[in-house]
Amino acid sequence: MAHVVLFHSAYGLRPAVEAAAQRLRAAGHEVHTPDLYEGRTAETVEEGMKIKDRIGRDELLMRAVTVTAPLSEHGLVYAGFSLGGSVAQNLALADRNARGLLLLHGTSDIAEDAAVDDLPVQLHVADPDPFEPHDWLNAWYLRMRRAGADVEVFRYPGAGHLYTDDSLADHDAEAAEQTWKTALGFLDSLEPGAGPS
Repeated sequence: MAHVVLFHSAYGLRPAVEAAAQRLRAAGHEVHTPDLYEGRTAETVEEGMKIKDRIGRDELLMRAVTVTAPLSEHGLVYAGFSLGGSVAQNLALADRNARGLLLLHGTSDIAEDAAVDDLPVQLHVADPDPFEPHDWLNAWYLRMRRAGADVEVFRYPGAGHLYTDDSLADHDAEAAEQTWKTALGFLDSLEPGAGPS
């Protein structure tokens, strides 16, 4: 069993996030879904970004750390959708007990001094994705490798940005199914005794 913290996208903690968490729980993993927006949700990306900007990046990260700090002794797998992926990445790179990082639709900047010990990282992203352009992803991959992460990137041609969310126009059922199949295999590989962590 992996201990997963799954962060929502800029839309907030919507039903699609809980559905994803339930999928992971059904596979035997413990999953936490923090609400970084404290009950607020958005109907559009623009509305979600306004909520995020009102809260501020530092406050979002502080809320995320407050939730994860008591759990980190378990060796967390940090995961997130889009904006939540950015939050997850920041926390995983700062947590020496992190067991893995699962990024769905989003990445973040990487500090020059970031250093991890073979942290397993899996990224699932639409191809192309206006929020994660090819040049950015190539540079991100190289910086993550330089930091010591063991990175896999899975691209889904023709999918929309948040293609795993079946309530959005971005949804791509085939890409979503392949993503969850691959992600569950990744989580299984991070369980104690399942191989290098």
